[in-house]
Amino acid sequence: MIKINTQQQLDFLIDYLISERNESIEIPTEYYEKRNLLRALMNIRTPGKLSQEFLDVQDNFLTQETLKKNLTTVEDITEAIGKIRLWQGDIVTLKVDAIVNAANSKLLGCFIPLHNCIDNVIHSSAGLQLREECDRIMKEQNRDEEVGAAKITGAYNLPSKYVIHTVGPAIPQGMNPSKKDCDALASCYNSCLEIANEYGLKSLAFCGISTGVFNFPEKLAAGIAINTVEKYLDSHETSLDAVIFDVFSDKSYLTYKELLFGDD
Repeated sequence: MIKINTQQQLDFLIDYLISERNESIEIPTEYYEKRNLLRALMNIRTPGKLSQEFLDVQDNFLTQETLKKNLTTVEDITEAIGKIRLWQGDIVTLKVDAIVNAANSKLLGCFIPLHNCIDNVIHSSAGLQLREECDRIMKEQNRDEEVGAAKITGAYNLPSKYVIHTVGPAIPQGMNPSKKDCDALASCYNSCLEIANEYGLKSLAFCGISTGVFNFPEKLAAGIAINTVEKYLDSHETSLDAVIFDVFSDKSYLTYKELLFGDD
């Protein structure tokens, strides 16, 4: 493949995805708007064969974006109690063995263009191969993923090695979680920990499962997450040396900090 610059790569990827759709789409001239268009086209693309040329260009483009980010390793995360660590930042910049994706039952990623859910962010940064692998898993399974279960895939152009996808309970707006919902959320964490141990992983980073568009109250969810992980680590021989709770907002950070470390 002939080497091309970033702008040319972006143009190539956009042109490829538009040509697949066989429709006319106005392409902006400004780089940031073009980059958003590429992400939107990736978001709405259903699983299907991709040319090797597309994959080569996409992987080079996304990997270069990843390498330009301020990546964080386990050793960089200093707030810790035992094997548990707390970190505030973008989960797609964590250079760990696996990150956890809060998926939906179809397990194919978010199809809403530019949506800011963690599912969309992870798939957009990993590349279209992630949706393809999830599609193969779901076709083989031949049913929706159960709430509380989890599956592992490659991470492709992310700095992590794997992505573990789990489906958390969805709480109707204005309602409180039931005991069944709380048990299902705990099952998400246990399922991810079991997979990590099965694969001999040393580090695993959790997002706040179900606390976004699935409406699980954050403080309650954080308590379930911490208690479940602590119980698992206390009662299992595990390959894991570090379990990271990754939070994004200041509010989430303070919630986890209080539950993990008290008022210190």
